[in-house]
Amino acid sequence: MSQARSVERMTPEQFHAWQSEQEQNSELVDGIPVLSPKAKTGASRRHDIVTVNVLSLLRQTLRGKPCRPHTDDMTVKNPNGNIRRPDIIVDCTGGPDRSMETGEPRVLIEVLSPSTMAFDRFRKVEEYKTNAAVETVLLIDTQAPEIIVWRRGDGNWHSEIVEGLEAVIALPEIGCELPLAEIYEDVALDRSEARAKA
Repeated sequence: MSQARSVERMTPEQFHAWQSEQEQNSELVDGIPVLSPKAKTGASRRHDIVTVNVLSLLRQTLRGKPCRPHTDDMTVKNPNGNIRRPDIIVDCTGGPDRSMETGEPRVLIEVLSPSTMAFDRFRKVEEYKTNAAVETVLLIDTQAPEIIVWRRGDGNWHSEIVEGLEAVIALPEIGCELPLAEIYEDVALDRSEARAKA
């Protein structure tokens, strides 16, 4: 039995205190800490390249602005009490340096892996939509240059698929753009697939 399963139900505050003493990152789901899928299996090289590319783009574009990109070492607390770790969070409210929780997670980004794609696309996205601070959720496919963009507007959520290496995702919520050619830079995409999407 894993360590996470032996722990009793926790409040978010208890979870953060517990997490600070652990070696691996967990999420809090229904009051129980569970290892995040990436903590169990690790990330593929492709997943890691895409994540670093997006972080680099965001850091460069947002330098000197109030919003800041973070890795999955930071957390998002949703209204149901669950604490999640998106691959990338753009937080627009600074907090204490030792805090593990974001204050205003305006843009959340999940870099999809084949093993977690269904979970990230459905359960996690539906949970993120309930968070009043979240305005945009990006689901980045690592197998092809294709990104699902979920955006809050007029009180409802709408999705669109942005595809092709020539495409650019506008993020007016944080004042920047993400060119797909740079998101997928150095990723060994299948040439025929990349051409078809371009």
